[in-house]
Amino acid sequence: MTLPEKQTVLITGASRGLGLALARYLAQHHWQLLIDARGEAALKQVEAELARYTKVIAIPGDVTSETHRRALAHAAEALGGLDAVVNNASILGPSPQPHLLDYPVEILEQVYQVNVLAPLGILQAVQSVLKPEARILNITSDAGIEDYPGWGGYGSSKAALEQLSAILAAEKPEWRVYWVDPGDMRTQMHQDAFPDEDISDRPLPEESVPGLIELLSGELPSGRYRAQEVGAVSLTAFQAD
Repeated sequence: MTLPEKQTVLITGASRGLGLALARYLAQHHWQLLIDARGEAALKQVEAELARYTKVIAIPGDVTSETHRRALAHAAEALGGLDAVVNNASILGPSPQPHLLDYPVEILEQVYQVNVLAPLGILQAVQSVLKPEARILNITSDAGIEDYPGWGGYGSSKAALEQLSAILAAEKPEWRVYWVDPGDMRTQMHQDAFPDEDISDRPLPEESVPGLIELLSGELPSGRYRAQEVGAVSLTAFQAD
């Protein structure tokens, strides 16, 4: 697995969890980073940390905001365009997760705004600065394909993102479009989903990063992938060489 240097990537939701783990890895391999998150203080801390390795532009804001998305597009243009976009930002919804017949529709609308419409809005905003053969990673979940009771809100939003990704891949065959299930991870969102459980046995987000790197650097065709499985295969092939 060889990761090319001097590439430029937009990662949303990069102040913690999987987004932060991926941003750290790419920064240390000298990718230019355009990152966002809702929390300005946390994002600025990440910017200061990663600027030791590479050029970083951090723009705090809400991905559901058209103004914020335009700001990201302008920054991407200033960086010389984008080789990749990682739509990682998402929200869980209520905690604990309610069953569908008890789910407040106005909150479900917010979940869809962040988890489905914002990723598309990001891509629409930056499409003019995407380089040829760009790579798009839309972070989804097994909840998007499994019928887990209590996960109808979040899960259906991820199912919608998966279908959106599949159609985008068909419409833009020159890109590599991936919809990626990162697997269980020890993150704040996962803890929020199971507020009364000990999730310390879940793997850290860093264990899902090798699979994302393989999608960013390898030759896999557009499609749905499980990051931890892709990463394990890539590591085995690397060790064999």
